[in-house]
Amino acid sequence: MKLPRLKTVLLTPLVLFAAIYVVLVVVVLLDDRTVEPLSEIPDHPITIAIFGASGTAGDGILKAALASPDIEKIHVITRRSTARMEAGMTSGKLKLTLHTDYLDYAAITEQIAAVDAVYWAIGTSTFGVDEKTYGMIHVDFPMQFVAAWSSVSEKPNISFHYISSSDISADSSAMWAREKVRAENSLFEFAEGSNLRVIAYRPDYIGPTKEEAHLGQNLLYWFFAPVRSAVRATQIGQAMIEVTIRGSEFRNGDKLGTGKIIRYSEAYDRRHQPESIN
Repeated sequence: MKLPRLKTVLLTPLVLFAAIYVVLVVVVLLDDRTVEPLSEIPDHPITIAIFGASGTAGDGILKAALASPDIEKIHVITRRSTARMEAGMTSGKLKLTLHTDYLDYAAITEQIAAVDAVYWAIGTSTFGVDEKTYGMIHVDFPMQFVAAWSSVSEKPNISFHYISSSDISADSSAMWAREKVRAENSLFEFAEGSNLRVIAYRPDYIGPTKEEAHLGQNLLYWFFAPVRSAVRATQIGQAMIEVTIRGSEFRNGDKLGTGKIIRYSEAYDRRHQPESIN
């Protein structure tokens, strides 16, 4: 009798988990919400800057930007080059600027003055990083940038697209969650009443581009994607481009969770191509 009871104890949570997972998949499949197509597509391509393009999310954003006819020129501000950046420079669409001090942007004034939008993917994990350092990277770096950018921008309307995170709150017990909220609030407050709009992206799991992902990352993506708790990094890039093109549809302080990121990525795909580049 003991063995069957043990099996029941072990299997019951697995069965319940599987049932909940199946229900969530069905809910997602039945969710037919889509983003309405653009009533008018801008007739001029945009210029953007990408920060953090050597990381997982930034590499996917760069891949989407290089493939996008909506974007005429890409400024990549980075500490180091990658193969994708080199290919972008060869194509003539990308201009790379090596930069190391993310608290001082005086050296890149020329590059940022003419951009319409900035896609910010600079970040670090919490492993081995104290709260002060984490806050400097996730709060001080972007805050110093938007202050510098706003002071030199030549554009009447500009937008800053910041990768944040899901499940964050100001009273969280997790340091990283509190700092991400502080970053969002600081950026939103800075932009209030100005020509700058800050949009926060709050993805769950971010899967690398297909060519960069290893088996473990793919398994995580394949597990979470059916319940819309995962996005490819390229989908974030496509969503950012779609949001940028839509302009005044978005207000300063808007936040896009995983579901919205996917829907705007799908809207981008419908405008441009039958097949995904993820």
